[in-house]
Amino acid sequence: MRFVMLARNPNLYSHQRIVSAARERGHEIDVINTLHVHMNITSSRPTLRYGGRTLPIYDAVIPRIGASVTHYGLAVLRQFEMQGVFPLNESVAIGRARDKLRALQLLAREGIGLPVTAFAHGPKKAEDVLREVGGAPVVIKLVEGTQGIGVILAETDASALSIIEAFSAANIDIMVQEYIKEAHGSDIRALVVGGEVVAAMQRTGRAGDFRANLHRGGNAVAAELTEEERTTAIRAAEIMGLNVCGVDMLRSDRGPVVMEVNSSPGLRGIERATGVDVARLIIEFLEKNARPNQTKTRGVG
Repeated sequence: MRFVMLARNPNLYSHQRIVSAARERGHEIDVINTLHVHMNITSSRPTLRYGGRTLPIYDAVIPRIGASVTHYGLAVLRQFEMQGVFPLNESVAIGRARDKLRALQLLAREGIGLPVTAFAHGPKKAEDVLREVGGAPVVIKLVEGTQGIGVILAETDASALSIIEAFSAANIDIMVQEYIKEAHGSDIRALVVGGEVVAAMQRTGRAGDFRANLHRGGNAVAAELTEEERTTAIRAAEIMGLNVCGVDMLRSDRGPVVMEVNSSPGLRGIERATGVDVARLIIEFLEKNARPNQTKTRGVG
């Protein structure tokens, strides 16, 4: 089969691993910079151009779209979908997951365990927002933050109010969540592929940092999930409509609570912590679910 990966940096560990896995299993794969793709939105003949040439019709597309280019990246992915190219994750599903507030709303509607979360706009609502989540300590998050950037722990009501008011004055939307102290600065990432949890790790933040992100200097070890945690991860992926994702959870006294569903999870940490060949499993999922693109036989492109 012939695959294409949308990725701005082909040298990242995750991207190299997926490319290697595809080629080892006998597939062709091209890696193209998402921002360098041009779209020709013509009736009945949607095409994409890259490097001065029209791209071929692929059998599957692997979107590794950075958060900073979500809007354009999803437009490019939709163009591939219009050509009948099978997406590892659909554009609509990625859009749901990238909108953190929307993602939490969807998960809440389906009864998934979540931290108590409040969202409001304007400094006059700061006290109400803080009261909604039970007061300090609270976690304050930028709606657009990634990899632990834009995540702040406010340990007192006074500091929380100051932070909320400062962001509001700058016209920046934020979420305020209860702090799950019993998690002790650790979280669980469950990697879901095709409706199954294929690997799981426990991430712990570096000393003095409550954020468990590996990009912030945390460390990871393989994790054994409870049945409730496994079910929660699978249901969260299903609700988002994602075939491949990382579901980040905290172990609270009331059971697992989902913090985020990541549509482009990194592979380095979880592969090294668990020894699971996640890249191979992703390619195997495409082999089972993608079909040779019938658009090719119609001469499109």
